[in-house]
Amino acid sequence: MLGAALAAALVVVGAVLLGAAGAGAGPLPGAATALAADLPVARAVPAAVPAVVAARAAAAPAAAPAPAGSSGGLTTKKPSATATPKSTPRTTTTPAAVAKGALVAGTPCTATAKACVDILGRRAWLLADGAVTRGPVHIMTGDQDDPTPIGTFHVQWKAQEYTSRQYLVQMPYSVFFADGGIAFHEGRQDTASGGCVKLGHDDAVAWFAYLQVGNEVQIH
Repeated sequence: MLGAALAAALVVVGAVLLGAAGAGAGPLPGAATALAADLPVARAVPAAVPAVVAARAAAAPAAAPAPAGSSGGLTTKKPSATATPKSTPRTTTTPAAVAKGALVAGTPCTATAKACVDILGRRAWLLADGAVTRGPVHIMTGDQDDPTPIGTFHVQWKAQEYTSRQYLVQMPYSVFFADGGIAFHEGRQDTASGGCVKLGHDDAVAWFAYLQVGNEVQIH
């Protein structure tokens, strides 16, 4: 389209020059008709276009002025003036924190024991974290011929029903803690034992339920 318009313009320019050179000769026959046919028709710009553009420009909302000191609509967080201190974990003293060498009140045993026995006083206790949970309860221990060993021991194994091979007597709720079959167990409270620590029925059940393999037993 552009090439055709350019060519037509050149023809018009050539015709004008030729006309100027030979003014007396007059225009070429059919030149005006040919030029009119080749030139594109110039279209007038509609008067409504500027009005539409102006109307759209007027309808567009004006940008709100940025407040003083702002960053043109971008928000940035300012660092806090004072940093929030981190909470410090509290350390609380529990019975478990009692020194290992400290005696449990009312007993001859230290806080590491789970079961405590006082042979001379014929008493026993269950302990937890340095505090008495049961006791003192009455017990019977061995005599001079079969004494109950003194010292610190640990629970080796348990048997709810057991019969002594040496004495052929039943030892219900046995909690074995020393070599030679020495255990806490249910037994008569009016006779000495063969070295074990005998308890009444309810206490024997409690000892059996509470003590676990590895728990410390102190005999004094």
